[in-house]
Amino acid sequence: MAANAFAGLLNSSADRHSLFDDAQGIVAGSMLAVLGVTLLSGAGLLAGGTAGLAFLAHYATGFSFGLCFFVVNLPFYYLAFRRLGLAFTIKTFAAIALTSVLSEFVSGFISMAHVDPIAGALFGGLVIGAGMLALFRHRASLGGIGILALYIQDRFGWRAGFVQLGFDGIILALSFFVASPFIIACSVLGAIVLNLTIAINHRKDRYIAM
Repeated sequence: MAANAFAGLLNSSADRHSLFDDAQGIVAGSMLAVLGVTLLSGAGLLAGGTAGLAFLAHYATGFSFGLCFFVVNLPFYYLAFRRLGLAFTIKTFAAIALTSVLSEFVSGFISMAHVDPIAGALFGGLVIGAGMLALFRHRASLGGIGILALYIQDRFGWRAGFVQLGFDGIILALSFFVASPFIIACSVLGAIVLNLTIAINHRKDRYIAM
């Protein structure tokens, strides 16, 4: 009986991911996110959302991006649980923890002596977008302001898209303390590529396995 139950967790179907499917999706998405962050960091760029806050803290304090990213996301787990449930919260915690840990060690395996800011924005945004797509399709995320925006929308009726835009605008304004206008412009380019990648490729009517 126990063997049958365990086998059920490993078997996927057209409308349900297996436990193994979810595990590899979270690992693959986290690895892609770390690679994208490495490209952005190598070019001295920033990002939106909690990744942007983590970059700001990283550049301002000298603490590692992985540590900053993990700490910045801590307040959002409660909102994730309230808004999207326990399974989503656990998967998201796993993705954020894995991304944070890998970010600590990836510099020992991948060294980038020079990354052009425009190329870093294009490739970094694309790779992070691909990683987030993998996480979304397994009911996980990299946490953060998107969850807060959904909570505020439910609580106060403010449109989530405008809320997130407002937060990203604040992060962009704070970026002028740690980066030049050219770097900020390239960071905006990276954010556009990232969001276009998600917007064009992430549609529930095209991908039913959740």
